[in-house]
Amino acid sequence: MNILTYLEEETLPPLSVAFAGILSVAYTVLYVLPFYLSATTRPSPTLSRDAPSVIRTRIRFVSISVTLATIATIYVLAACANASHLDILRLLGWYPIGLVEVAKSLLLTAILFAGPILEKAVIESRWKDWLRGQTLYESLSSWIGWRNYVAGPVSEEILFRSLLVPLHFLTPMSPTRVILLTPLYFGIAHVHHFYEFVLTHPHTPLAPCIIRSLIQFSYTTIFGWYATFLFVRTGNVIAVILVHAFCNWAGLPRVWGQVEPRVAIGGPVCRGKEDSGSEESRERKGSLGWSTVYYVLLVAGAVGFQQYLWTLTQSPRALANIG
Repeated sequence: MNILTYLEEETLPPLSVAFAGILSVAYTVLYVLPFYLSATTRPSPTLSRDAPSVIRTRIRFVSISVTLATIATIYVLAACANASHLDILRLLGWYPIGLVEVAKSLLLTAILFAGPILEKAVIESRWKDWLRGQTLYESLSSWIGWRNYVAGPVSEEILFRSLLVPLHFLTPMSPTRVILLTPLYFGIAHVHHFYEFVLTHPHTPLAPCIIRSLIQFSYTTIFGWYATFLFVRTGNVIAVILVHAFCNWAGLPRVWGQVEPRVAIGGPVCRGKEDSGSEESRERKGSLGWSTVYYVLLVAGAVGFQQYLWTLTQSPRALANIG
C-alpha cells in the first residue's frame, strides 16, 4: 500500500496534466526570476554570483518563493484532492521522518561515489580533516558553502521534489512518467547560469558557453531523475536534501586522467641526482597505483549502485509503487 491509496476511490484524477504543468512552470519562474529583478542579485562583469551580498539576498528571495509555492501546493492538495493534514504531510515527504530511509539513501549514494570518496579521503589525505570536523566547519563558514550545502539543496528539493511530484501524482500521469518529467523543470531552472556566465565572462566565445550550459542541464536533469526516484521510493524529503548536499560536495566523478596524491606545502627539499630520479620513479608508480585503485572502485561503485538501487530504496512509506 502507498500514499496514493486514498485517491483510488476517485473516478477521475483531481488535477489535469496541463494544470500541474502550469503550476510547475510558475514555480520555476518564481524561483529564478527574482535573481534578476534587483541590481543586488543580478550578476554583471563586476559582480559575481558568488559575492556574499548576492548569495545572502538570493537566499532571502528563494526562501520567500519556496514559502509561497508551498502554501499554494498545500491549498491545491486540500481543495482539489480533499487530502487530510496527515496525507498532505506524507505527500510532501515531511512526515514521518524515516531515519532508516535517510541512512539507506546516503549509503546508496556513497556506493556510487566510492571512487571519489577514496580520492578525497585517502589519496588527498583529507580524512583527518573530516574527523576533526574541519572540512564541515570551513564549508559552512562561507556563504558559498552555505549556498551549496544548505540553502540550495533545501530550497531546490522542497520545490522540485516535495511540491512538484505530489501535484503530478494527482494527474492521470503514471509514477514512472512523473519521475522522468518533473526533473526537466529542475534542469531548466539551471539554464539561467548560461546568462550569468555570459554576463560575467564577456570575452568568452558563445560556443563554449552553450556547451557548458548543455552539460550542466544534462547532469542536473540526471541528478533530478535520481533524486525524484529516491523521493518517490522513500517518501522522504530529508533523504533527498542530504543526498543533494552530498553530491554537491562530491562533485562530478573523475572519469579520466591520473589520480595523484595531494602535495604537502613546505620548503624545498635538496636531493642528489640519483635520489631525485628514484623519488620521481616512486611517485609515478604510486600515482599509477592509486589511479588503478580509484578506477576499479569507480566501476565497482557503479555496479554496486545498480545492484542495490531497488533494495536500499525500498520503504513502506513510498509515495507510489514503481517498477
